[in-house]
Amino acid sequence: MVKLSIVIVNYNVAQFLEQCLASVAKAIVKLNAEVFVVDNASVDESIEMVKVKFPWVHLIASQENLGFSKGNNLAISRCKGEFI
Repeated sequence: MVKLSIVIVNYNVAQFLEQCLASVAKAIVKLNAEVFVVDNASVDESIEMVKVKFPWVHLIASQENLGFSKGNNLAISRCKGEFI
């Protein structure tokens, strides 16, 4: 059973997202966790960066900018963790 689900909503900040995911990866080494990134229709390299550098992340690539709340809700509906 997944203990922790982490949701990150992104919009055109690939460099910060990469740093965030690298930090999360270190923090969850000994945890049973899953990570979701919801990309809100970024036009930078965010989606490709996640696919290449963090293939273990559950990537949800939205075709429109849903905003922060709807982006979170989109991922939360797929989370399996006891804690989100």
